Amino acid sequence: MAATTVNKTAHAFDKGRHEALLNRRFFYAPAFEIYGGVAGLYDYGPPGSSLQANIISEWRKHFIVEENMLELDTTIMTPSSVFETSGHVARFADWMVKDVKTGDVLRADHLVKNVLEAPLAGDKEARGLAAIPSPAEEKKKKKKGAAKATVVQLPDEVMKEYEIVLAQLDNYSGEDLGDLCKKHDIRNPDTDNEVGEPQLFNLMFASSIGPTGQHTGYLRPETAQGHFLNFSRLLEFNNGRIPFASAQIGRSFRNEISPRAGLLRVREFNMAEIEHYVDPEDKKHERFNEMRDVKLVLLDRHVQEAGQTTTMNITVGEAVDKGIIANETLGYFVARIYQFLVKIGINPERLRFRQHMSNEMAHYATDCWDAEIQNSTGWTECVGCADRAAYDLSVHSNKTGHALVVRQAFKEPIVTEKEVPEWNKKNLGKTYKQDAGVIQKTVEALDQHQLTNLKGQLAQGKAVITSSDGKEFELTPEVLTIELKTIKQSIREYTPNVIEPSFGLGRILYTLLEHSFWSREQDVERGVLSLPPLVAPTKVLIVPLSAREEFDPLVKEVYSKFRKAGIFSRVDDSNTSIGKRYARNDELGTPFGVTLDFASVQNRTMTLRERDTMDQRIGAIDEVIAVVTDLVNGNTNWEEACQRLPAYDGVQAVE
Repeated sequence: MAATTVNKTAHAFDKGRHEALLNRRFFYAPAFEIYGGVAGLYDYGPPGSSLQANIISEWRKHFIVEENMLELDTTIMTPSSVFETSGHVARFADWMVKDVKTGDVLRADHLVKNVLEAPLAGDKEARGLAAIPSPAEEKKKKKKGAAKATVVQLPDEVMKEYEIVLAQLDNYSGEDLGDLCKKHDIRNPDTDNEVGEPQLFNLMFASSIGPTGQHTGYLRPETAQGHFLNFSRLLEFNNGRIPFASAQIGRSFRNEISPRAGLLRVREFNMAEIEHYVDPEDKKHERFNEMRDVKLVLLDRHVQEAGQTTTMNITVGEAVDKGIIANETLGYFVARIYQFLVKIGINPERLRFRQHMSNEMAHYATDCWDAEIQNSTGWTECVGCADRAAYDLSVHSNKTGHALVVRQAFKEPIVTEKEVPEWNKKNLGKTYKQDAGVIQKTVEALDQHQLTNLKGQLAQGKAVITSSDGKEFELTPEVLTIELKTIKQSIREYTPNVIEPSFGLGRILYTLLEHSFWSREQDVERGVLSLPPLVAPTKVLIVPLSAREEFDPLVKEVYSKFRKAGIFSRVDDSNTSIGKRYARNDELGTPFGVTLDFASVQNRTMTLRERDTMDQRIGAIDEVIAVVTDLVNGNTNWEEACQRLPAYDGVQAVE
């Protein structure tokens, strides 16, 4: 007999009901709530903590274990010199604007987005393209920072202009955002006051190290720098070979300007980051062909810069072959990210990869794709996958003098002829004094073609060079000669490039909770979280029908056998009805339930319930435990389980 089908779209998603469920069941809650709370800080309750732990566990298996990565755990507190060198002190910032009367601070791009999206929503409704908002959605619109949508049809040219602005929003500079605020009279939605010029706000939390505070420090905004500073040790651990990857899961901190979107924008959060080190001359990936046929939804930079949001459906292989994704290693990880997100329960129809435009690209990146997941607030970046080139290792090496390089021995030495500068150091210093170092550096930066030209000039008696700051110097053969020499090279030394997938675990967790939520067709108040068994906080609920002592040994036996099988289970022996007990656990996402009744005591049978369909099966206790174990471990599915266990008709024979 086939499993029952279920209609999960009978009721439209209701953000109010969803938030009420998460709050009531303590998936997470505002931190320091009894003190009034602090925006952007949240505590996870028992189900939220378990869900996050299960996501992390699967992340470790999917990436660290399967890809043979080197795991790290580096410090959160970081000396300021590290972030000065990496560029974070100068560049890790967002544009903010202030309400000219109240001084309220708003993030500039979010303000523009919220204010322009409201008339577009009203326009769609006026054109009959959108449903009338539910009371819960209307309530949401009245929240702080939200612009009110009125049902008015916009002129076509205005609608098009707003859509182009929103498509290019991530590419705008601070000056651009200021011009938009003036042009469209964008005001603070809470007060209707004008806003000032955009100003840069650094997102890092500053602190100090030591009792006198003599060492400035920051709470890290990412885990990445801990990887790069340990590169030499990691390379040695990996026997000097690349490619290889390091991975880390840990806390990061960003002092968000105005966090108002729950777990989607917080000031303290868990990240999971990978730094994959590759030869800059060979960014192929040995397992790329395994991913070549993975189909993705891509939104490339050229489409966005044209003011559009049209996506393409394309395989990773095609995207790399056509140069849409820069190289095989970047494409490989984009595909692996897709597989991970879908495996833990993200709806693939609400998942896309958006390429960064030129202005929004991080200062270290040469190409970057964000895994964006659609939710009730729109499309949210949950994973970034960037080619950081050799930026980080190069700047830290230059600053510290510690060579963060790979030395690769050639099987056969490479013999080449090169023009090489030969200096008469005595004459150089005597003639040019303090400029001697600049001259030497300028000449040694020349390529072979330029050195050949310089050699020809010197043969005529003198040559002129220009330094990087524009100063000209005249050189003679008494100071410099250039000779053709045979160079025998046995070792190649280079700085590796880095491909970095970076996961915001809180954002992934929240969007998963949204994608999993629905209400029973027959009762909209009965909410369900269809979390996959892989990540569900509790895998199986044990429900004894009676609180009589004769049930105790059987309950303990079943609980013990699940525990030994590695299946996390809970016993609900409250005196409420079985239906209510199951409904409570449907809200927690518990995929399976087993019921022990009077026939179980007598016949050693047990019923098995599947959460979504509420379909029930019956079998011997050990057989049911074996089926549940296979279901949780992904070795079987519910349809196959129905072949192994007969349907339960609601009646068991009891003598």
